[in-house]
Order: sequence, then C-alpha cells, then structure tokens
Amino acid sequence: MLKILIAEDDRELRQLFQHVLIKNGYSVKGVSNGKEALDAIEQDYFDLIISDIMMPEMDGYELVRSLREANDNTPVMMITAKDAFDDMRMGFLSGTDDYMVKPINVNEMVLRVGALLRRAQMINERRQTIGNTVLEYDSFTVISEDERMVLPQKEFMLLYKMASFPGKIFTRQQLMDDIWGYGSESDTHTVDVHIGRLRERFRDNKDFKIVTMRGVGYKVVKA
Repeated sequence: MLKILIAEDDRELRQLFQHVLIKNGYSVKGVSNGKEALDAIEQDYFDLIISDIMMPEMDGYELVRSLREANDNTPVMMITAKDAFDDMRMGFLSGTDDYMVKPINVNEMVLRVGALLRRAQMINERRQTIGNTVLEYDSFTVISEDERMVLPQKEFMLLYKMASFPGKIFTRQQLMDDIWGYGSESDTHTVDVHIGRLRERFRDNKDFKIVTMRGVGYKVVKA
C-alpha cells in the first residue's frame, strides 16, 4: 500500500485529507509542521508528501528545501492559502512537484496525488524492456537491434508509460495528466501529435506497435 505523509497545522483539514486518501486506498500519516514531517521521514518511508506552506517551527518551503538538499526526491504537493504567482514560484523553486490553492477540492487532490505517484513510479523504475527493445529513462534512449535512438523528453515518457503496461489502454486524458501534468494547458490533441511521431520513428520495430483505440486512447502491444 502506498504511504502518504501530510504536513498541515490545521487539524480539521489534516483529518479531512487523511480520511479522503485512506478511503481511496492509501496509508496516511499526519503531522502538524515541517519539523515533525522530517522526524517522520527519518523513521519511515513515504511515497508522497502533501505539505502546507504556512506552518509553525518549519514551513513548507524549508521542508522541501531540506529534502532536496539531502537528495530526497520524494514527490511533494504543496497546499496553501497563498495564490500569488511569486508564492507558487517559490514553491516550485524550492523543489515541489505540484501546487494546490485552498479551498481544496478533495476529488481533484486525489487525481493529482495519483498522477504524481504514477510519474514517480516511472522515474524510479528507470528501465523498461519489451521484446528486444530497451527503454532507458535516464538518457531518454531506446535501444533496438543495435540501434540507439535518443528521443525528445515527452515522446520518450509517453512511450515509456505505455510500454510499461503492454496491452493496457490509456485514455488521452490519462496520458496528458501523467506526462504533461495534471492541469496542463495543452489539450489532448498534443498526445495525438506525439503518438504520430512515435509511430513514424518505430514503424519498423519488430517488438511492439502502438494501437489506436478509437474514441478512447492508445495502447502498446507486443508484436
């Protein structure tokens, strides 16, 4: 079961987030500030951290900076009442991965949490193999029949995502959320364009093909 740490000094809000996430199948621990969050992280492993910004003792910015300086790349979602661009900019510069502004729509929060965890899983696995074709995440490289091809980042991540689950159908919106990020201003036509480029690049590949599920999305199948 995936484990989430919530750092939020508002007790009622923290309990609400815990309740919603537990209901959606996550294991959740709640703390009231950044210092308590660091203490919890020293004692246990968490797949994702949800942190308020304005907290006593140690705020969200300090928490995320401390994690990144320690080479801890656990995905972090910041939740705050601040909605000015400079505040959001500070959050991302400190190393946060996503940002939500109060009042929070808990259903949207669950969607964002899922997307962050899926992206983190893709990064952690680092390498996928389908037939004799190898996808290396760290270099965005696809190796097949002694040929090495370095892809643009989004194309590689799109192929990597689908190749990680051969035969699974992904909707265009799922792919947008996972690769471009939940709430991206790009539309799903962007996915179609990138799929077209991938098909052209790998039209002669003997290990897999990309199949269109009309009106739904795409899947990678083993050839």
